[in-house]
Amino acid sequence: MELATIILAAGKGKRMNSDLPKVLHPLLGKPMIYYVIETARAIGSGKIVLVVGHGKERVMEATHNHDIEFVVQEQQLGTGHAVQQAAPFFKDYDGNILVLSGDVPLLTTVTLNSLIKVQKEEEALASLLTAIMEDPGGYGRIVRDASGYVNRIVEHKDADPGTLEIKEINVGIYIFNSRALFAALPLLKKDNSQGEFYLPDVIKMYVDRGKKVAAIPSPDVEETHGINDLQQLKAAEKILRSRAR
Repeated sequence: MELATIILAAGKGKRMNSDLPKVLHPLLGKPMIYYVIETARAIGSGKIVLVVGHGKERVMEATHNHDIEFVVQEQQLGTGHAVQQAAPFFKDYDGNILVLSGDVPLLTTVTLNSLIKVQKEEEALASLLTAIMEDPGGYGRIVRDASGYVNRIVEHKDADPGTLEIKEINVGIYIFNSRALFAALPLLKKDNSQGEFYLPDVIKMYVDRGKKVAAIPSPDVEETHGINDLQQLKAAEKILRSRAR
């Protein structure tokens, strides 16, 4: 089964307090987006599509020599909308699509290969990477069915007391069967508080249809962390230095 990767890199990153697009902030001397692209390549992605938006010219200029393709998300209408912008690149594609975030540079090839393996072995329409957190406050919880498959993702604000006890969270890293994904994306609705098209709603769509959605927890919660401010950037540098020892 072929593998391709869509990397979401359209965000502004307001908390970075900089005009530099978030994904171009340097991490041990190179833009954090480079780590994501290099990891996608290392796991065998035949095609890599970067979804750009804020500061798109600067992001494209910084990454144009990485043998990737670009698509512009003109309006920031959510993760589902972002992935849908890449649909023209996958008209005749029949493999799996990994969705990564350009501001999550610490993911390892070992973890992503485990996610890919689960997707293939389970023949699932989608598989999620999750994380186990002792203090999962604010994060969407993964509710599994009796067989261990994903039953639903419940946002923190919508969770009842029992669901809030769950420590397994959604980290926003997914792998999808491409044909099913691009058939589902046009059906998304933006009837939520943000008025956006959410990628997790595709998971709900599959589960409601009785389709299989798998999930595996990351062996290290730190590698799933996104970088949203300068303090988190420094923490990521510390982790990368410790890996290099």
